Amino acid sequence: MTLPKIGLAALAVALLGGLVLWASQPRGDAPGQTLLAGLSAQAQTSDAPAAELPEVAEMTMGDPAAKVKLIEYASYTCPHCASFHANVLGPLKRDYIDTGKVHFTLREVYFDRYGLWAAMVARCGGADRYFGISEILFTTQADWAGAADPAAVVQSLRRIGKTAGMEDADLDACLRDGAKAQAMIAAFEKNAEADGVQGTPTLIVNGARHGNMSYDDLRAIIDAELAK
Repeated sequence: MTLPKIGLAALAVALLGGLVLWASQPRGDAPGQTLLAGLSAQAQTSDAPAAELPEVAEMTMGDPAAKVKLIEYASYTCPHCASFHANVLGPLKRDYIDTGKVHFTLREVYFDRYGLWAAMVARCGGADRYFGISEILFTTQADWAGAADPAAVVQSLRRIGKTAGMEDADLDACLRDGAKAQAMIAAFEKNAEADGVQGTPTLIVNGARHGNMSYDDLRAIIDAELAK
């Protein structure tokens, strides 16, 4: 599944569409004001040049000098990704990441607006809290990602963010950040195209692309790389 190649600003609005419902919760906004008013106005005029977009940090774990570099492309709304994080990432972290053998990078994929919203909440906590929030998002995916009501999804994501220690003001600021949303989408499109990513999860091990797999299969690939 791939995203359509449309303007980044228009794509950001399409994926962020529905967050306006969050503004119906009374938290000091003026009547009729929406969280995305500024983003919508900007997106209707022009795409922001890539050079003007803010930097999107890579979210990583482990020793950057590790012999094996493993990149996972994952969507927070992908059930197979949730399974990977439940069954593979834990032992991978224990056996390879924490021991300095693997440097792990998680790159978000945005196939739908809920996945983008979740990524914005995960990144809102900063690098120190990112993987903790990611774990909660994947663990509770069945509780929030399948909801038909966007407002219910946003409220669930908001609760997850607050569980991680963020305040309403923090979440408001992150989810108002239209330029950051465009930058995240731009980074995703650039990286996914370069690595030939067509679905999730996709694993890149020292430059070689692989699909979803069990921990035993992934361990065999990593051990072969470490033996070189």
